[in-house]
Amino acid sequence: MTRWISKTWQPASALTLAALAVAFGIPAATRVAREVGRADPGCVVIDEVAGQLISLIAVPLTWKTFLAGFILFRAFDSTKPPPVRQLERLPEGTGIVVDDIGAGLYALLIMQILLHYRVIG
Repeated sequence: MTRWISKTWQPASALTLAALAVAFGIPAATRVAREVGRADPGCVVIDEVAGQLISLIAVPLTWKTFLAGFILFRAFDSTKPPPVRQLERLPEGTGIVVDDIGAGLYALLIMQILLHYRVIG
């Protein structure tokens, strides 16, 4: 799909898609969590989508950057460095989604550093 989006529009597209995932994801995750009676049900993945999209904002979209973004996002989502761990304590869908936003922001920061020093890209 990235082939059809101009490079100048890719950052705005990733940001818009991430914002939509968050806007729809928080109420959806809240509803599912209430229905299944679990704080963070594994079947909710919109939070992962939002976090992954955030990790790719303003990143040239190649297989190497996709792979690096995926690995970095998963690493930060799994380890939950501060304050990501505290964000998941927010109520219901907010906590489910916002902790992945934090992990996505950490991944984005590292991606930008890797790109700046031409480690990837």
